[in-house]
Amino acid sequence: MATKAGFIGLGIMGNPMAANLVKNGVELAAFTRSGVSAELTQAGATACDSPADVASKADIIFVMVPDTPDVERVLFGENGVAQNLRAGQIVVDMSSISPIATREFAAKVREKGADYLDAPVSGGEVGAKAASLTIMVGGAQATFDKVKPLFDMMGKNVSLIGEVGAGQVCKVANQVIVAATIEAVGEALLLASKAGVDAEKVRNALMGGFASSRILEVHGERMTKRTFNPGFRIELHQKDLNLALSTAQALGVSLPATSNCLQLFNACAAHGGKAWDHSGMVRALEFLADHEIGQKTK
Repeated sequence: MATKAGFIGLGIMGNPMAANLVKNGVELAAFTRSGVSAELTQAGATACDSPADVASKADIIFVMVPDTPDVERVLFGENGVAQNLRAGQIVVDMSSISPIATREFAAKVREKGADYLDAPVSGGEVGAKAASLTIMVGGAQATFDKVKPLFDMMGKNVSLIGEVGAGQVCKVANQVIVAATIEAVGEALLLASKAGVDAEKVRNALMGGFASSRILEVHGERMTKRTFNPGFRIELHQKDLNLALSTAQALGVSLPATSNCLQLFNACAAHGGKAWDHSGMVRALEFLADHEIGQKTK
């Protein structure tokens, strides 16, 4: 197993993911635009001044940035990874981006003799810190096998879905389910509250039945306790649903519930909520109902 790794993008998710690699003895070179945290360097990571610098020090290079243009800039922009990419290295993009662009990026990386995996994740900040992320991987089996020990340091459910791009398709599908479930939980708890029933007691009761879900457990509690600090920002889920809808349009697939969820996220963003946790979608429903969960009925 190669133990020289690089990590580019140390945000809400990336920083704890990188910390888990260091904790497990991986020699890590790291870069983020805002500067590598003292906590990470004190744990043993080496701070780099560019993605190219990371590529010069690592065998396996992880990328965890917000969107497709960010990945393109990190890989192929000025002082990008490609500048120092060499045969035998592996680029692992753990961002959630376009499946079509992913295949294009992989082809360019392979021209340098390196390998490529797309490996988006689910589990949010909690999963990143606990090393319990679900990791959905696209790429060759042999490349996956080389990186799997490092994936296991960051996640608990690690799956090779198919060829390059398949991980991103799986993540898009995940985000469709997550958004629709947040919307359903929000509707249910809002209905209960508007009817004069304690929404938190309803949530607890439903946790023991067929409606139980991780989203009802975690995000339902956020809704009743009014804790909308991310977590996973609405603006990122907007991006993911736009990816879902653009992919669906290209394939001739109709995703009506996904479209509705995106409109609710758009309404939240219009009210200053693009940085709210995505459980804050319920606030758009509350605007429509003129009622906030936990509020006394008029």
